[in-house]
This record gives sequence, structure tokens and C-alpha cells, in this order.
Amino acid sequence: MDIRKVKKLIELLEESGLSEIEITEGEDTVRITKRMPKGTKEGEVYTSSEAITREPDTPIEPTKNNQHNNFHKILAPMIGTFFLTPEPGAEAFIKVGDAVSQGDTLCIIEAMKMMNQIESDVDGIVERILVQSGDPVEYDQALFLISKN
Repeated sequence: MDIRKVKKLIELLEESGLSEIEITEGEDTVRITKRMPKGTKEGEVYTSSEAITREPDTPIEPTKNNQHNNFHKILAPMIGTFFLTPEPGAEAFIKVGDAVSQGDTLCIIEAMKMMNQIESDVDGIVERILVQSGDPVEYDQALFLISKN
């Protein structure tokens, strides 16, 4: 098998969120497996790809200026890849503690090479970002926790 094809397979594995890929071409077979970082676990299998779920490492607590647990979840409206920045190296749309208004862009979800801006549907303070940039997300997966004003 051509080394360029193997490199393309590695790129495909990195971009897709898959943990393993195996290709057979004639008598040649190539299997590429990505190691998962410590502290992660495999999620449920929804299609041919595996989702990685992350457990919050600290309990969710409100910011000092908002002492109640009136959190609103911002859910993923589609399956895709989550990005906190408009482009690599750029500043994130939002960070924990930022005030957001309805209609503010929170992130981008890339689906089928289309960049979809995800906007806040409430006014409030960003309490938690539940997904890391570059992670695959599933439909209806919680992305952010917002404390409503």
C-alpha cells in the first residue's frame, strides 16, 4: 500500500474522532489505532464511530456573582466536530465566566465540511464548557451550562 494512502488514513482518523480504522486493499491490510488519553473512556457506539465522553473533573458550582443553580444547558443541534474558535490560533468565542446574550456565538460545529455557528438562546453567564475544542459531539449533547440572569 502506498505511504501517501497511509498518511491520508491517519489524517482521516484524526479528523473523524474514530479510535481505530482498518482498510484492506487487495492482499494488503492496514489497521491504525489511536491511543485514548488517560481519564477518558469509550462512549456508546452510535454509528460506525465511537464517541468519547468526559466526566467533569470538578463539581459544577455557580460563579460568585450568581449563587443559585439555575443552569440552562446549550445542546448540540447536530452531530459534528466542536470548535471554540473561528479558526486555529484565534481567540475563543467565549470562556467560563463570560456574560452572553441571546444570539451571541458560543462555538462552531463542523458537519460535512460546513461550519455551523451555535448561538446562545438565553442571556446569562457561562458557568461550564463541557466539551473540548476538536472533540466530536452528538445530537442533543450538552455543550455549555449557562446561569440565566
